[in-house]
Amino acid sequence: MRATYKKHILQFKQASGTSRGILRTKETYFLQIERNQKIGIGECAVFRGLSVDDVLDYEKKMQWLCTNINLPLQTLLLELIAFPSIQFGVEQAFLSLQSDSGFNLFPSSFTDGNDSIAINGLVWMGTEHFMAKQIEAKLKAGFTTIKLKIGAIDFEKELTLLKSIRSDFSAKEVTLRVDANGSFKPEEALEKLKRLSNFEIHSIEQPIKVNQWDTMEELCAKTPLDIALDEELIGIFQIKDKKKILEKIRPQYIILKPSLIGGISGSNEWIVLAENQNIDWWITSALESNIGLNAIAQYTYSLGTKIPQGLGTGSLFTNNIDSPLQVKNGNLWYVKDTPWNFGFSKY
Repeated sequence: MRATYKKHILQFKQASGTSRGILRTKETYFLQIERNQKIGIGECAVFRGLSVDDVLDYEKKMQWLCTNINLPLQTLLLELIAFPSIQFGVEQAFLSLQSDSGFNLFPSSFTDGNDSIAINGLVWMGTEHFMAKQIEAKLKAGFTTIKLKIGAIDFEKELTLLKSIRSDFSAKEVTLRVDANGSFKPEEALEKLKRLSNFEIHSIEQPIKVNQWDTMEELCAKTPLDIALDEELIGIFQIKDKKKILEKIRPQYIILKPSLIGGISGSNEWIVLAENQNIDWWITSALESNIGLNAIAQYTYSLGTKIPQGLGTGSLFTNNIDSPLQVKNGNLWYVKDTPWNFGFSKY
């Protein structure tokens, strides 16, 4: 068996705002493994500025992986524990190698095109006008769950946007989620949560910055709306440490981003620990190309969860991989007769 990799720079159709800044490009790596004339493909989607594996020797680790690809999979995953995006790429590539088509990693009604995954419509940060136009477009596209990234413009203006939605749509008609990306100051967070709760918000992701466990524990105990941990999960590798943070903070939800938390195996660990403590969860992509998004979507469907997931980012890029993944009426579908256009020979 031999392995190679190729760097790919995804180009955003439109600059996308988060509390960490404006995103115009997204770096990723495609891993290809070959065995007996069969090819497997996976995506190692490092997220610069967010991934724990955003380190100078990232490509050196990719080179190590290609040199040692014939080691047992579990040995590889253990060696790559500090590189969760590479772990996930390896898992994808091995599943792809075992698949008849190379892309049907978790055969199901989803990959047969007979069922879909409910997803939220993502509204990026920007001016009040820009965000309002996105909200209007998502509602017209049939989304019944809208997720707004907040924290970049004035909080009062963000509340005005939420109020405008609620003036037209009740909580039964449209579910609202918000993601603060750690932008609230600890001393003001609870008051902001109270004000957000006036608009029947489903949940807020990561209201304050990571590693403030005592404050986050207090917020989760007192909050008038559900809190979901997101960035807080990044960089926690050992099961005992995962268990510790959940027992300490007691969030209402956790958000699982396989590329940031160790792929399928890492996500499975978090799910078991969370469910043991009656903590709910959902899965979100992290700006992968359609290669990684395909793996996340198929894995998500295999888990049987019914609440809307965060899997709608495949249409953000001008140079994504053509795939059967299509968003229709607020759901992600795998349109079986639509061909993949990856071009293995190029990589």
